[in-house]
Amino acid sequence: MSLDYKAGSVVFEKVSKHFGNVTAIDDISFTIEPGQLVTLLGPSGCGKTTTLRMIAGLEHPSEGRILIGDKDVTNLPATDRDVSMVFQSYALFPHMSVAENVAYGLTVSGTRKSEAIEKALEGLNLVGLADYGKRLPSELSGGQQQRVAVARALVLEPEVLLLDEPLSNLDAKLRRHVREEIRDLQQQLGLTAVYVTHDQEEALAVSDQIIVMNKSVIAQQGTPRELYELPASAFIADFIGDANLIVGELEKRDGGLASINVGGVEVKVPHREQTQGQVTLAVRPDAVILHQDAGATALAGEVTHASYLGNQIQYTIASELGELFVIDYRVDQPMVKGSSIALDFNARGLALVAA
Repeated sequence: MSLDYKAGSVVFEKVSKHFGNVTAIDDISFTIEPGQLVTLLGPSGCGKTTTLRMIAGLEHPSEGRILIGDKDVTNLPATDRDVSMVFQSYALFPHMSVAENVAYGLTVSGTRKSEAIEKALEGLNLVGLADYGKRLPSELSGGQQQRVAVARALVLEPEVLLLDEPLSNLDAKLRRHVREEIRDLQQQLGLTAVYVTHDQEEALAVSDQIIVMNKSVIAQQGTPRELYELPASAFIADFIGDANLIVGELEKRDGGLASINVGGVEVKVPHREQTQGQVTLAVRPDAVILHQDAGATALAGEVTHASYLGNQIQYTIASELGELFVIDYRVDQPMVKGSSIALDFNARGLALVAA
């Protein structure tokens, strides 16, 4: 016996969700292609969890249509949808063995117990827990319990795997390890997966596509690289990784590039259809170059704070552009608080954004 997966697509067509007078989701549309891992990312209250619950059938839209694998599931209950969810809390039964926990969804759906246990053991093998079937959940670490929850979802052979903040109960080092395991497994099996998190680094690390939500709508959708390097707005730039938002003057356009005057320093970035005049530039912290010689460039600054973090030093710099957050990897050349410095910019890590 072997588990068999048929990856399905997920389509939202002008979907809204209202709870009384509160609009949780406002007219959103997107498509998740079969075999992709797509992350719903955003601050608390943005609508990402409500969106996931509508895919699962735990909530139903007030307007619009939802399709899974080309089937209209808008009004279907959760039990009639070919999806499976990994919950934040693991939701394991403490009195059942690990194998019985994994087999539970199969047995309640009518699968013979012997076949369900056989599939459960195969699922445990997929997540690297082949020898743990007879243990109780209390005998496992947090990371192992999370793998059991993943195996329980996988044995149902869903068209779409849903993961709701699956790593939030794990410590930072374990989160990184388990997210790599989930991503490797998703790619190995060719699963369609929808992943909810508020952790930007986690989203960048695991996703084929990221849908960033804010205030009940989609703020931007794209690959991790597109969102980080070409944020559409000041909100996206600041939310996906840190960004300094500074005001400059777009002086001219030449081909696809714009020349921006930033405090007397000229930088060239893609113009993104912006015209001459005042513009907002998103500057990543590691795109700011610090010079100890305050006369090296036209833009002067002063170190007001410095924090050593092992492989980098994080600085706060006071300048005529405002307060800047800067990351410098030259840990062998530290600058002390009160130092007069000069600022320059890397071309990479700069982007014009809508204010």
